[in-house]
Amino acid sequence: MTTAQPEGGSTGGPTVLRMLLGAHLRRLREAQGVSRETAGWEIRSSESKISRMELGRVSFKERDVADLLTLYEVSDAEERAALLTLARDANTPGWWHREGDILPGWFQSYLGLESAAAVIRTYELQFVPGLLQTADYARAVILLGHGKAVQAELDRRVSLRMTRQQLLNRPDPPQLWAVIDEGALRRPVGGPDVMRAQLDALIDATKMPNVRLQIIPFEFGGHAAAGGSFSILRFPDQDLPDIVYVEQLDSALYFDKREDVEHYAAAMERLAVEADPPADTAQTLERFLAELNARTG
Repeated sequence: MTTAQPEGGSTGGPTVLRMLLGAHLRRLREAQGVSRETAGWEIRSSESKISRMELGRVSFKERDVADLLTLYEVSDAEERAALLTLARDANTPGWWHREGDILPGWFQSYLGLESAAAVIRTYELQFVPGLLQTADYARAVILLGHGKAVQAELDRRVSLRMTRQQLLNRPDPPQLWAVIDEGALRRPVGGPDVMRAQLDALIDATKMPNVRLQIIPFEFGGHAAAGGSFSILRFPDQDLPDIVYVEQLDSALYFDKREDVEHYAAAMERLAVEADPPADTAQTLERFLAELNARTG
């Protein structure tokens, strides 16, 4: 059995631990030919609860896991102990749970996935990706949706975004592949000074070995993902499927079915072909910066 490290380790937090445990329980159930309905009855619950457990979308009670292991005829003491330990670790809150009063549950789920991903592919239509934003740029973006928030809350939201970015500098950072529409880089979010600093930060980001940055130029016209921004997350454990994340105004969509993921992956591949090559990105950003300086002095 493959396990991930608990929060603070190298491969992620409780979200992915739940996914790993759920996937393992599904394989055990299928190997024994047990239906979800029967498994649900065994833990005094329902077929839908088993489905949510196997997808890693709910927390695990050790008693339920122990009962399922017995139903699935897992008698090896070492294997049972390992899976029960995994269940305990999967219930450990991630660092972002401390900010639960300002973070919706659907975004907390994304933070758990992001922290565990080995590869993050993202297309951004309107803004610089959150993992590459400066603090001042992040504050300007946050103000667009939380203009009535008090200063202390704004500071917390900005701090949280900066904390997210630490994963790019950890010892085993994920690979970030970001494709950004030119409009997001031309739009002076926060004003000219904020945008200057943001463009400088992106130029620095192009030098990071784990960051691949491309720009879709205006002159290209329509392109494969003109419909909106999205991210695709890939995990180091082969038992976990890629997940597509599409954020909406007050909610988010998560796709893990193969046909959905393949649709978005194909769009991302086309974007990579249509965008300027990564080797040209720094030069393009420097041109944007020079043009911004010429316009604003």
